[in-house]
Amino acid sequence: MAQVTEADVYGALAQVKDPDLHKDIVRLGFIKDLKIEGGAVSFRVVLTTPACPVREQLQEQSRAVVAQLPGVTSVSVTMDAEVPKGRGLGEKLTVPGVRNIVAVSSGKGGVGKSTVAVNLAVSLARDGARVGLLDADVYGPNVPLMLGASRERPSVNVNKLVPIEAHGVRLMSMAVLKPGDEPMIVRGPILHGLVRQFLQDVEWGELDYLIVDMPPGTGDVQLSLAQLVPVQGAVLVTTPQEVALADVRRALRMFETVNVPVLGVVENMSYFVAPDTGTRYNIFGEGGGRRLSEEYGVPYLGEVPLGQEVREGGDAGVPIVVGDPDSPQSQAFRRVAEEVARQISIEAMKPELVVLGKKA
Repeated sequence: MAQVTEADVYGALAQVKDPDLHKDIVRLGFIKDLKIEGGAVSFRVVLTTPACPVREQLQEQSRAVVAQLPGVTSVSVTMDAEVPKGRGLGEKLTVPGVRNIVAVSSGKGGVGKSTVAVNLAVSLARDGARVGLLDADVYGPNVPLMLGASRERPSVNVNKLVPIEAHGVRLMSMAVLKPGDEPMIVRGPILHGLVRQFLQDVEWGELDYLIVDMPPGTGDVQLSLAQLVPVQGAVLVTTPQEVALADVRRALRMFETVNVPVLGVVENMSYFVAPDTGTRYNIFGEGGGRRLSEEYGVPYLGEVPLGQEVREGGDAGVPIVVGDPDSPQSQAFRRVAEEVARQISIEAMKPELVVLGKKA
């Protein structure tokens, strides 16, 4: 019987390509802990995100190409994930332990941006990622309510705030620091300092993704975040109607101006399906988000249908991806999370190419 070698296995696995990164999984350094014991071959495939939508496909392809080698009697493939660290930008501060910072933004209020941010964060956490959620909407901080954590208060550890945790997500918000209905009345320079404190004076720990729920518009908080830290990318939330799209265009241009990649567009409240008849209604128009993504050449991350279950879950502090995971809205949010994770991986892997785990 032929004796299989490491070179044989790597050569076979070089036939398997990551469909997003457009390189084979050997050159990308995905293969770890290769062991050959007689005809038994085992190895790990370490992907760039636990939310990889082609995880099973890559696992089966890897097993199949190795199983065809002469001398191989069994193949054991373990799937794993290690989120790559985003690229640093110039002299910007880094947040210790945080691998990728992602801004969720919109050009205007009322499009469900915070709902998208919350369900995105919880979806990634449920896939196994380490996720933090920073509610940077200082004037209207609603994220703690939507996560059922409005009564929680952060602790302090060696002069740093320890985030509260809800549904597997680490959370920090002005709403848990300044509870009640007293408004925040602050000017731009103070906002800049608040954003810096949220990033530097909070003990976020080890995170794969820090999702930042931005206030609507293109104001001081957006500029402060872009100036202070390397933001891996921005997710833009819109609804189909033209008035929302016009504002999102401005937000997209703003992120381009400050050199923050736009990871893509999410169309929220895309349509409504009547529960009694199954009839679909395009209440806010149709296809606006997709047209916008095509117009500016950015990815279309998906559409989320309108449903009162989403509102009820937000009011009750139980995001719909937790409270009703089989609903059309939950499935849509999960697909959006997979697409966001995919785009983050593509951005993070752009600067480098690796061969057998080493940089080329």
